[in-house]
Parts: sequence; C-alpha cells; structure tokens
Amino acid sequence: MAEQVLRTMMRTTDIIVTGLFSPAAVAAIGLADLYARLPLRIGLGLGGGAIALSSQDTGGGATANRDEAVTQAILVGAVSGVPFVLFGLLVAEPAIALLGAPENVARMGGSYLTVIFLTAPARHVSLVAARSLQGTGDTRTPMYVNVVSNVLNIGGTVGLGLGLGPFPGLRIVGVGVATAVGNLFTAVVLVLAIAFGVTRTSFTRPRNRTITKQLLAVSAPRIGEGFAATVAEFPFNAILLSFGTDVNAAFQIGRRVYQQVTGPLSRGYSVASSVVVGQALGDGDPDRARFEGWATTALGLLTVGGIGVVLFLAAEPLARIFTSDPATLRYAADFARVYGLAAPFLVSFVVLAGALQGGSDTKTPFIARTSGMFVFMVGFSWVIGVHFQYGIVGVYAGIILYYVWALAVVGTGFYRGDWATRAAAMMEERGSSDGT
Repeated sequence: MAEQVLRTMMRTTDIIVTGLFSPAAVAAIGLADLYARLPLRIGLGLGGGAIALSSQDTGGGATANRDEAVTQAILVGAVSGVPFVLFGLLVAEPAIALLGAPENVARMGGSYLTVIFLTAPARHVSLVAARSLQGTGDTRTPMYVNVVSNVLNIGGTVGLGLGLGPFPGLRIVGVGVATAVGNLFTAVVLVLAIAFGVTRTSFTRPRNRTITKQLLAVSAPRIGEGFAATVAEFPFNAILLSFGTDVNAAFQIGRRVYQQVTGPLSRGYSVASSVVVGQALGDGDPDRARFEGWATTALGLLTVGGIGVVLFLAAEPLARIFTSDPATLRYAADFARVYGLAAPFLVSFVVLAGALQGGSDTKTPFIARTSGMFVFMVGFSWVIGVHFQYGIVGVYAGIILYYVWALAVVGTGFYRGDWATRAAAMMEERGSSDGT
C-alpha cells in the first residue's frame, strides 16, 4: 500500500501539472494513457502469472521452480515490450487522433505517448519483477525501489513540466520524460537486486517447459482482461467526448481523485490476497486459502468502503485541486461521487479477483471485468446516455452497474469455483507439491 500511495501520487501529479496548462492538456494525457495502459496490462498479466506461481512454490518450498518462473516471466516481459517502442515512434499522434481528439489534443497526446512507449520493455520488467518478489512474501524490496523511483518521477514531472529551477520547461513532454526515467530506474534496480542475491529469489537458466506453459496459461486471461478493459475504454472515452472535452477531462480528474484516495489500499489488498491464498495452497491448506480470501475482502470492504463515503462528501474540494474551470469542476466532482458510491463494490471485486489469481484462476476475473465493461460501462452508458438522451447521468449509472456486476461474478467464482483443486493439480504437474 505504501508503494502504491506514491505510484498513485505520481500519476496524480501528472494530472495536476497538466491541469495547469489547460483542460485540453488533461484530455491529451488521459487519451494517451489509454494506449499507455496496453504495456501496463501485459506487465500486470505476466506479473499475475508470476505472483501465482511464486506464491504457491514459496508455500510449498519449491524454490527452484519459483526462481525459474520469475526468470521466465521477466524475460517474456522484456521481449513483449519491444513492439510498443515501434508503435510510439511511428503512429503515436495518429492513434490519438483516431479517438476523435482535436488537432491540438492529438499533437500533445502523441508527443507524450512516444516518450512513454520508449521504455515499455522496462515497464514490463519492473511490473513482473515487483510482483514476483511480492509472491515470495517480500513486499518491502519493491516498495523501497518504487518509493525512490516515484519520488524522482514526481520531482521530474514538476521540474520538467513547469520548467522550475535548472530544468527546461518541456510541458507535457517533460511529464512523459519523468515517467520514462522512473520506469527505467525501477527495472534496472529490481533486476540488479535479484541478480546479486539481495532478494529471496534469484535468476536461473530456464529449462522447464511445464513452467513456461503454466506461466502463460495463468497470465493469458489476465492479459486478455487488461486488453479488453483497455479496448472498452476507447468507445467509453468517445462517449464522454461526445458530451464535450470538459466532460472527458472531468472523468480523468474524478477517477484520479478516487484512485489517489482509495487505489493504494485496493491494490494492496489485492496483492495481499494473491500472496496469502497462493501460499496457503502451496502449503496444502485450501480451507485456509478460502478463509484468507474472504477475510481480506472484508478488511477491504470495511476500510475502502468507509473512505468511499468520505470521498462522496468531499468530492468537490478534492476535484478543485486539479482544475479551476467551472464546467470541468462540476462534472469532475460528480464523477468522484460516483466512484465513492461504487467503492464498496470495486474493492470487493478487486480483492476477490486477487484471491482467485493466487489460486491460478484468472479466467473468472477476465469474464467479470470484460462483460461488465462492455455491457454496462460502454453499452448501458451509450443506450441510456446517448440513445435515450439522458446525458451524463446514464454514464454515472453505467459505471456503478459495472462494478456491481463484476463483484457478483467473482464472488460466485470464489465461492463455488474449483480453483483450489486446479491449483493443486498444476503444482503437482510442475513438481512443486513435494517441494522439489
């Protein structure tokens, strides 16, 4: 959670700094972020596979298998980032314009995206390495590295974005450069920490194809879930743009307010549930794994749900931090209130999805998120908001219904699914159940 506070604060700083330029700059960075989430989704997907295998093998004492899974995941992550480098260099600006953005928004967003994509391989490596270490129970090393990285990132965003002190004023490009440097720093330091024995795991020569198969099998639905969510964001943002650039900027701000005050806790609980469920399964105790999943969800509901109430009541003052434009501020506060109402459903969904991931079930969260986003966040919002002309209210309702539906799906999957049996079978297949 401590790690995520600064990571989220870094992204919040990006929005605050670009908000000082114009609402168009906020919309540009928000639209560019749609594409920037693609390497994020791959990194998180491979990290999901790595955390599942590393937590189970740690619980079962199969350290050799764990080290190989970590090594393979990091290698795959580095290679899979290369196409994004080419994408950023060749088609970044046209890609932003394809979303219907005005020329100035496409130009700013394209410049930012090019810089971000240059370090896509490093972003993959940092995400996979961090989650691999977390799966072993070591959440401190990724925290230390990311704290330093994010502090450097925040300082660079302010300095390069606004041109303070000795830094040139690069505006939105400067924001992107700060993020790129942070990605590179995190990847290099985490790889060195693993290579030189600072952590519980280490690199080894990949030999076991069963581990490769299982890593990809667990990671693929997680990657697909992330890609589907990102794809759904494109028509959703197009719906928002149909109501005006200020509405789209307001959504970016409202969601950022929510992510800053509750995101670190939600993500922390999600990772924790993956680790404790995976290690309990590795220890051959499925009953404890189920208890850990429900208990972590209850803790998340109690804390994040309570913060959601505060967010609902303090939405406008929090949104005012990001913008002073009256129209943008009004919509941003409304979006923040919507996320405050959705907080109990959202955190429960995220934590239970993490618990299922610890049990090697990434298909159920994939179904939950994908169906929820396309049916409710996109489909319902368009039908009610645009087709039946209820306006932005239809979008508000679509967001809440998405999280209610996603929670229902993963809750049913965790309660009734055979994920514990499947995880045991996979451990036996790769030789981890006996600690070899």
